[in-house]
Order: sequence, then C-alpha cells, then structure tokens
Amino acid sequence: MGMRSDIEIAQSAKLLPIEEIGAKLGLTGDALETYGKYKAKIDLAAFRDKPVRGKLILVTAINPTPAGEGKTTTSVGLADGLSRLGKRTVLTLREPSLGPVFGIKGGAAGGGFAQVVPMEDINLHFTGDFHAVGAANNLLAALMDNHIQQGNELDFDVRRITWKRCMDMNDRQLRSIVCGLGGRVNGVPREDGFDITVASEVMAVLCLADSIADLRERLGRMVVGYSREDRPITAGDLRAEGAMAALLRDAVKPNLVQTLEHTPAIIHGGPFANIAHGCNSVLATTAGLKLADFVVTEAGFGADLGAEKFLDIKCRSAGLHPDAVVIVTTVRALKHHGGAANDGSGGETDSLERGMPNLLKHIENIRNVFRLPAVVAVNRFLTDREEEIELISRRCGEQGVRVVSSRVWEQGGEGGTELAREVLRMIEEGRNGFRFAYEDDLPLRKKIDTLVREVYGGEGAEFSPQARKELRQLEELGYGKLPVCMAKTQYSLSDDAKQLGRPKDFTVFVSRVKVAAGAGFVVVYTGEIVTMPGLPKVPSAVKIDVDADGVIRGLF
Repeated sequence: MGMRSDIEIAQSAKLLPIEEIGAKLGLTGDALETYGKYKAKIDLAAFRDKPVRGKLILVTAINPTPAGEGKTTTSVGLADGLSRLGKRTVLTLREPSLGPVFGIKGGAAGGGFAQVVPMEDINLHFTGDFHAVGAANNLLAALMDNHIQQGNELDFDVRRITWKRCMDMNDRQLRSIVCGLGGRVNGVPREDGFDITVASEVMAVLCLADSIADLRERLGRMVVGYSREDRPITAGDLRAEGAMAALLRDAVKPNLVQTLEHTPAIIHGGPFANIAHGCNSVLATTAGLKLADFVVTEAGFGADLGAEKFLDIKCRSAGLHPDAVVIVTTVRALKHHGGAANDGSGGETDSLERGMPNLLKHIENIRNVFRLPAVVAVNRFLTDREEEIELISRRCGEQGVRVVSSRVWEQGGEGGTELAREVLRMIEEGRNGFRFAYEDDLPLRKKIDTLVREVYGGEGAEFSPQARKELRQLEELGYGKLPVCMAKTQYSLSDDAKQLGRPKDFTVFVSRVKVAAGAGFVVVYTGEIVTMPGLPKVPSAVKIDVDADGVIRGLF
C-alpha cells in the first residue's frame, strides 16, 4: 500500500462532485462557480454576512530539511481526523507555486493517503489565480515604465524603482537584468529584475484583503519607487489599481476542492514563508470560520517563519485568534538538526538527542512568546523506531507538551484521529492567552531585534548602513507602525542555513528593507535571501511527463 506514489493514489481516488462538497458547508446554487467537476470558486457574498462560528487550528513545524516535513500532509490528515470524529471541518491551505513543483521541494497537496485532490490541477494551473497575480503585477510594471517613457510626470528616479516584474517559475537568470535597450522607441534603459510570483506584493495583498474594495484600496497604496525628491510613488499615483483589481476579480474568490476523504478544502493564495508572509488568504480562512466549526490551516516552513508571520501579520491584520497550534516534526529532521545526513538514515539516537533543542525552541516560542496551547505531531515514517518516538515524547513531556504519532500518510484520516482528539482537548481546556511577539508602537528596528532575540534565540540584529537609512526613511514616511515580515532562510533559526539545531550567540544581518504598504508590512531582507529561486542540478521537471491518454506522470 505504501509503495504507490502520491499521484497514483490521487488518480485512483473516487472524487465527489464539487457541488456535494459545497453542500456540506451550506454552499448551494449561486454560491459556487464551478471550474469543471471537482473545483469551484466560492462567491464572496455566500459568506460575507455570516457570523464567525469556528475554532482556528494552526499547523506549523520545526525548521525543515530540504524535502519538507509533511506539514501539509499532517494538516490534511488532521482535518480528515476531525471529520471522522463527526466535526464539521474545513481545511484551508495555500496554492502551490510552479517553481518548487518543477524545482526541488515538490507539490503542496499533501501525500500518501492524506492529500487534497485533484492534485495535478492544484499543483499546476488550478483556477488561474497565480497567472492573474502575475498579470496584475506585470501590468503595473508596464504602466510604470510607460509613464517614464512618456515624459515621467511623477519624476521617477529610475535608480530607485522598487517594483519588479514577476513570473511563477524558478529562473535565476532573471534575478538581475538590464531592460529598455534598443534605442529610444524601446523604453528607458535601466536595471531591473524578476521576483517569483509568490514573492510579489500583489500576492500578499490578495491574501490579506477582506473584500474586493479592500483589495483595490491596498493595490493603490503599493509603493513602486521614489521620486528624485525622495517621495514614494504608488500604484495609485499611476492610476493602476482599478485595472489591476479587474484582473484579480475572480482570483480573489477562494477555491473549493476536497481531500481524499471528501473533507471540504479551501485552497487560496500562495505567498512563500521565507520571503513573504507564508499563509493562505484571509478570505479563505474567514470563509472556513463562518461555514464550519473547525478550521485547520497551515503556515509555511518552520514556526520561526510561517507561524510567526501568521500570528504577527495575518492575525493582527484580520483580527484572527488561533485556538490551538500543532507543531509537526519528524525523526529524520531532528536527526538532521543533530548532525546526521539529510535523510536521517545515518544517525542513531545520539543525533536525535542533539537535534531535539530545535523542536524545544519552537515549542517555547508558541507557548511562551505567543501564549498558545501546542501539541507536537510526529509525522511517522515506516523506518522510525519506537525508542526514538519515546525519546521525543519524554523530552517534550518535560516541557509539559504532549506528543502524538501521526500516521496520516499511510492511514489517512484514521491515522489522524488521535491528533484530532488532542487538539479538541486543548481547545476545550481553553488555556489561551494569545498575544503578539511585539506591539505596533515599537520602532521598526526594535521589532526586528525582538524577533531575533525572542523567536530566533539570537543576540539581536545587525544592520547594514543601507538598511539603517531605509528604516529611518520609512519611519519618517509614517510606515513605522507596520509589522515586519522577515525574509530569512527556512533551514535555520538563524540567518545562516548551515547553523542547525538551536544556534546560540548569533546575530542576524539585515541587508536592506522595503515597505509593502499595500500588504501592510515592512519586508526585512536577512542573510543571503533571494526573491527569485533557481533550479537544482536535477530539477523535478525532468521526471514529469504526460502519456498518450493525457495522464500526467511523475508529479510526486
């Protein structure tokens, strides 16, 4: 049973028509706009005026290995487990980016018997949301360059343009380019570059807006560059927000699909958690909280990135309050943090013991910094030994946190019912004193410093002269009250991917900062982070194919 690939399991599953999935949430008639048999957009009017009734469960993880630790798989299995216990449950996830699908990490539709389907659609073009985000982003870039070409009335300083073009593919060749060559009729020559679509501020805006009107307003606030007098120039100054909102009119509606066990899943938006805020859309989460009793949602990468941004940015912006947190780990990843090989196969119990501090730091953050109840879910592999699980349980038990084995990859929802029961118990107990890691009024440098000390466990932040100047300017322009969105490696609590486990006595180097005024945060670039990934030596793309009947093969 365990030997079939994810795509083979997904392709052999019996899906319910999407109307039947919608009916489970009371979505009938005009509430759904179907995209074929198994996908639909949810009309915003279908939940706009309903009260919030659900409890919010956040799934996060330790710092991952390059293969990821099964956070999505655990989220899917937990939602199916809650459904099996008779709870009206919705799963809310991000949409996968094509970059990792054809690059290294793989898709974002779960795995084994804990998947969302139709997985090929979800991992490829889905309902076209990412294409719409890319089109809106690039329309703004075209309008801006055209404005400069046609006389530059807004007095853009072409050396201080912050808006980049984007595409949803890993393509390092486009990180830094020179454009506008070929003489006067072909534009104004300048340096430019591409971000991956999931790093575009348009994606962040789509995911943080609570209505079409709010989306349009946020798009207008986005800063695209500065004038020669140091004045920020916005998309609103270029009168671009109306056309951009028109391109995003359908993309803003959440997408409804299902798990293999027919639990409703809302999959919408997809910012990366290492370079953006890493959560699915506010509209998707809100729809879930209004239509179901329990919402399982996932934030990208480790809790130092995804969960921190979910709590400090998304919850602050949307007034959300999580009820419980699940921290996913694997024996393999803990051994990796203890110095064993990437696949965790070489390490015995001593490397597991050495890697445990990484997990314990994430527990500490969720419970002591954010004051939320937490449970550790060990995503079980067939190679895990019982004494390894006992060691994890013992060390977490010393911190007063329970450990539950999650067998959802091989057993689906059945393997997630124990985790579901523990989550329900924590919610029932109600020990929840949720707070943010920092308050709005702290200066930006202090916010960054607080995250480095409190969440990462470092000595503080070190700022380049450029970053100091940019922070000072942003505060003078009135952006000082915004939360900060840290762009940092996912592989370490520090800004150095090689520092595994729980590093000590480190500082985080801040190279530059940029305001995302529409999204409502300040992006802080640390270490050697890039906003356009590259492909590995052997990309996943070379294993993907389609047969004579149009069936896709090799997609995980």
